[in-house]
Amino acid sequence: MLTVEDINVYYGAIHAIKGISLDVPDGEIVALIGSNGAGKSTTLRTISGLMKPKTGKILYEGHDIAGVPAHKIVGMGLCQVPEGRHVFANMTVLENLELGAYLRKDKDGIAKDMDDVFKKFPRLLERKDQLSGTLSGGEQQMLAMGRALMSNASMLMLDEPSMGLSPLLVQEIFDIIQNVHKEGMTILLVEQNAQMALSVADRAYVLETGRVVMEGTGAELLTNERVRSAYLGG
Repeated sequence: MLTVEDINVYYGAIHAIKGISLDVPDGEIVALIGSNGAGKSTTLRTISGLMKPKTGKILYEGHDIAGVPAHKIVGMGLCQVPEGRHVFANMTVLENLELGAYLRKDKDGIAKDMDDVFKKFPRLLERKDQLSGTLSGGEQQMLAMGRALMSNASMLMLDEPSMGLSPLLVQEIFDIIQNVHKEGMTILLVEQNAQMALSVADRAYVLETGRVVMEGTGAELLTNERVRSAYLGG
């Protein structure tokens, strides 16, 4: 569904992404793991159109989207849930979800997806008229994911969904990710919690200083000695 070919990305003079290539097959969860500053979030921002690669190709369902504006990429079915959640704090939960569907015109489809989001996230239904800025971190993460689902996406990119959450909430968020995946969603997951990411991923890539240094199935990397000592605490 998504193929990234040898992209190079710069912040001014800083060469942040150095020839990264990766594949996300239709229907799979693919994880990017690595320490802070490895280039994981920059890779997602480049795929989603928030940054432009200097060289390389980004193919989504066969179309080269490198340099395509971010809102057009969302319209093509590829949606990012940003690091830090970025809900619209002064708007209600319902208004945030409606904004997720801002490119859509199919009223019946929007209503159906809203029902589906409330089934997946019952807590959002309880708080639908509450200002989003008053939600807990876990609830804001659920809202950010629900808002992305309202775009009628075929593929989600999740950037650090467990950041700042308690272990119990981390498990809940990952259960939701797996449920969304079981319903047919393709997912590219960036996650500091390498143990959790690899346990749900079909395939994974390890990034270090802007390069892919290792790849394999989630199960292979979970038992890899180098990955264990660097990212899994031994």
